[in-house]
Amino acid sequence: MDNQIIHRQLTDLQSALAQQVLGQQHVVKGLILALLANGHVLLEGLPGTAKTRSVKTLADLLHLSQGRVQFTPDLLPSDVIGYEALSTTNDKQIDFNPGPVFNHILLADEINRAPPKVQSALLESMEERQVTVGNTTHTMEEVFLVLATQNPVEQEGTYPLPEAQMDRFLFKIVIDYPDDDIELEIIRLTRGQEATNAQDNIAIDDAEALIKAAREKVHDVFTSESIEKYIVSLVMTTRKPQRYPDSNLQKYIKIGASPRASIALDKASRAHAVLEGRDYVDPDDVRAVVSQVLSHRIALSYSAVADGKSAQDIVDEIVRVTPVL
Repeated sequence: MDNQIIHRQLTDLQSALAQQVLGQQHVVKGLILALLANGHVLLEGLPGTAKTRSVKTLADLLHLSQGRVQFTPDLLPSDVIGYEALSTTNDKQIDFNPGPVFNHILLADEINRAPPKVQSALLESMEERQVTVGNTTHTMEEVFLVLATQNPVEQEGTYPLPEAQMDRFLFKIVIDYPDDDIELEIIRLTRGQEATNAQDNIAIDDAEALIKAAREKVHDVFTSESIEKYIVSLVMTTRKPQRYPDSNLQKYIKIGASPRASIALDKASRAHAVLEGRDYVDPDDVRAVVSQVLSHRIALSYSAVADGKSAQDIVDEIVRVTPVL
């Protein structure tokens, strides 16, 4: 597929999604970048901030199959990945009944409300793009994106995501309440929603072909040695903040990011370059995605919490002190 066609269709997709998810440009771009980088997204925001709407609209615009799981304390792993049962037509045969993960896009709503056993059921599908039930491995869709949501305020009856699972999300995107003008636009959009069809705003004949072609372009994007070293330096700053004694990073960072962070930052930076219509990565591409890549991969110290510092604040400081080599 031609580079210009890929860039035009990605731009059209971004514009159409922005028309349905008002005032959340960083969410719109983050979802598209995750598709291009073949990663997963954790959406964190208060109720009513269009988390579910963002996911559903993306699937509708691309005409991709979508599954949804409302995570609750009594959910079972089989409710997510599927289960084996006796065939209804042959009592000597066992059939596999696929779960909601066997879709292109899976919305894991309020993922932190399910116990760790259910959360871990997603790990294999997120990392390996396959599910093993019994002695049989079932391959999933090549285009597969997990979009998980969680509420940052209500902690009663929730189970914090294990570090291993947090690390498997390419991005964590924090969604805030809209301002006055955007809220007014939301009211008007909702009022006319019955007459609005998001799928009419964009014409993509074959979304899977577009995504695969765009991912090939992401793979081919040139990353200089200087940019590679910059990516590594940003991640290493989370692990060795003592390199910058004039900052408070050593005081505020308890645990730094894993090597998966370097891989994710490299991949997301290349995806951002493709979305911008370039075939090379520059420092601005790295800085555009570094917060969403690193904020959920670092553990803050008690001092950071006591001083009212967020993970976003820490990442901003990391970017400030880390030079481009």
